[in-house]
Amino acid sequence: MDNDSNAANGPFPQRDDHGWRIPGIANLHSHAFQRAMAGLAERQTHPEDSFWTWRETMYRFAERMTPERNYAIARQLYAEMLEAGYTRVCEFHYLHHAPDGQPYADPAAMSRALIAAAGDVGIRMTLLPVLYMTGGFDGRPLSARQRRFGHDVDGFLRLLSSLRGEQSEMLRIGCAFHSLRAVPEAAMREVLAALPAEAPVHIHIAEQIGEVQDCLALRDARPVEWLLDRMPVDARWTLVHATHLTAAETAGIAGSGATVAICPTTEANLGDGLFPLRDYLDAGGAWGIGSDSHISVSPVEELRWLEYGQRLITRHRNIAVRADSPSVGQTLLAGVQASAAAATGMDIDDDHLLLDADSAILAGAHASDLADRWIFSGNRNLIRDVHVAGRQVVANGRHRDADEIGARYREVVNELLA
Repeated sequence: MDNDSNAANGPFPQRDDHGWRIPGIANLHSHAFQRAMAGLAERQTHPEDSFWTWRETMYRFAERMTPERNYAIARQLYAEMLEAGYTRVCEFHYLHHAPDGQPYADPAAMSRALIAAAGDVGIRMTLLPVLYMTGGFDGRPLSARQRRFGHDVDGFLRLLSSLRGEQSEMLRIGCAFHSLRAVPEAAMREVLAALPAEAPVHIHIAEQIGEVQDCLALRDARPVEWLLDRMPVDARWTLVHATHLTAAETAGIAGSGATVAICPTTEANLGDGLFPLRDYLDAGGAWGIGSDSHISVSPVEELRWLEYGQRLITRHRNIAVRADSPSVGQTLLAGVQASAAAATGMDIDDDHLLLDADSAILAGAHASDLADRWIFSGNRNLIRDVHVAGRQVVANGRHRDADEIGARYREVVNELLA
């Protein structure tokens, strides 16, 4: 053991004969099928392109998904996640039905495709089937492009019940509400009353200014303000994005014990905005990261740009630090570790990564600077090995089945783009 290995605050890193050992990272927000469209929405379709115009491209892409294609894409994505250092993923899954909106013969076919993909590659999954009922705060019906996503409450609860029996050390079944605009209050309450107490609950919220304005107009409250006032938000909740907050909302989330899932590369790609990180840290809030639309599949890039966004808006350096540690990297890794159990519903400590101690980028590294050097020293993947649930799934930077998984993924993408 390196004599300096105890200098770091927290449970990482540790040096042994094989490399620098750190805990696996939880990816708190994923839409797996969107990995196959990464880079395909970077052409202007409107002078004021935004999330709302990007969404039209996503809908057209979603129309061609089948359970088999979803499985192949998810397998590729989850293998990439493991190679990048994610050992747990929260899959926010709303692509439920056939293109005409009718359930498959097995109503859980799409969910089971994702479960099979995660099991095959060896990543832990928290599957979050999504309730999606309306097309806006005004209660309008789902559009033709959204009909694959829709459930009534009874059908949704049947889906959750059918999946819950498959839980294991590698799989948890939680619940997601797509957003306040997509789930009426009464339906949200009915689902919450039926959920097991330990089930994680996730929701998209306050991602875009337009959503905030619509909520104010029709509910006379901002989205997070409304949620904290009307729902039993506590530590089992994860609020995804929560980008546009007042000071009171920021303090309110922190005080509730809920986790915020911040997705910096997707939020940047969509032009959503910047989360008020420093104020949230000062309030003691729990947070984690997600790769969301998978425009990037890298916890290093998510964490780096979480910090860099704050530097750009404040014009200062080294924003994400704790009173007990001046290290940005240590603070960022401690943050994602602290929120992982509550957000995923998995309280585990036996998954780990080995960083390549022989890499030139880590020459002369010590435990006290290892996290900073990993996150802020370039784009070469420094992860050599990954172990999940006692099994090695990545060796020398490659997933054990990378070649076969990649071959099938390429076939599916060619089919989708044909």
